[in-house]
Amino acid sequence: MSTAARLRPVPVDEYLDGENHSERKHEYIDGVIYAMVGASNAHNLVATNVTGLLHSQLRGKNCRVFNADAKVRVQLPSGTRFYYPDASVVCQPNRPEDTFNDAPVVIIEVLSESTRRTDEHEKREAYAAIDSLLVYVLLEQDSAAAVVYRRGAMGFVREVWLGREATIPLAEVGCELRLCDAYDNVVLAS
Repeated sequence: MSTAARLRPVPVDEYLDGENHSERKHEYIDGVIYAMVGASNAHNLVATNVTGLLHSQLRGKNCRVFNADAKVRVQLPSGTRFYYPDASVVCQPNRPEDTFNDAPVVIIEVLSESTRRTDEHEKREAYAAIDSLLVYVLLEQDSAAAVVYRRGAMGFVREVWLGREATIPLAEVGCELRLCDAYDNVVLAS
């Protein structure tokens, strides 16, 4: 295979079809596909706790929580991206047969050493371009702490929440995220 053939951007439809048949998840950035690394048990437990907490609070409401198997599509001037956030809340979901959503209101990522740079910078900047997104939550994996970016009149405002006693209000979707519940049964470093 020539170098030019390997550098050819992968079309979106080819990526989506490949994901439907792949045993491993991949994120897609402007025609380039990146395999995702597996997450630790602590990471998965925090993500599962958050998904469960939001699911119980959204019961009977218009919005739904999606887990880490649901992609979010981000359409930027530079191209299309597909990410797998650890959790997302969507009030206007795509069609049931789609494997992604375009209009998340809340996105939550659990930080680890291997994902921190991407989650704090690349994904945050991309997610900020989604008109529907109101809150982006970054939860630490090894300590009860979160950084929240909440959309305000002048753009996103950074908030810091520390300790198991902290409760992050998610009034945008009629929920709250208590860190004591998000870190239930998680052994923390600090």
